[in-house]
Order: sequence, then structure tokens, then C-alpha cells
Amino acid sequence: MVTVINYHLRKSKDGRDFVTLTLQGDLELVQSMETGKFYATARKCSITSTFDEKIAETLIGTKMPGFIRRVESDPYDFTILETGEVIKLAHSYEYSPEVVEVPKRKLEVA
Repeated sequence: MVTVINYHLRKSKDGRDFVTLTLQGDLELVQSMETGKFYATARKCSITSTFDEKIAETLIGTKMPGFIRRVESDPYDFTILETGEVIKLAHSYEYSPEVVEVPKRKLEVA
């Protein structure tokens, strides 16, 4: 599941306003490559919408099926806001409406 957690008013290249929705995935536990310790995180992404700001605001908290997946991209610079450090990334995140079903196992009674 993903949850709408925010919205933003943006401008297209031709100057028109549009609204994006910020989506957040489920809680994930990830192991740090530096320390080996686990930390909790959630993937986020933005998607464009046809809604105005008034409607977008009412959508905050809405849950939808799907997940946020990591996709490879051309390398780009990313600035970590807290530290000002600039790092190079070659991935981004996008919403996928696909729901991955886990096969159900048949319980055997002894």
C-alpha cells in the first residue's frame, strides 16, 4: 500500500500550474552498508495529477494499492539538505500500481 502524504503546486516548462501528489510506501527495514545496523525508512515519490489544490488537500491520508519501486536513471547530483553534501545518484523512485501477491501455502495437518 502507498499513502498520499502531501501535495505540491508545480509549474510546467510552458508555465502552466499543476499539482503533484507525494506518495509514501510502507515501512521498510534497511541494513546500513557502513555500520551493518538496521534503520527504518519508507520510499517516497511524486506523481502528477489533474486535481486542483483544494481536492489534493482532501486526498492526504488516502491509501492506495501498489508500491514504490526503485528504477535506474541517468546519473545526477543530489544535495543532502541536512548536511549540504552533494552526492551522485543513478536511481529514482516511482509508483507502481501492481500488487505483488504472495502465494498462499496449504497447511498440512499431521
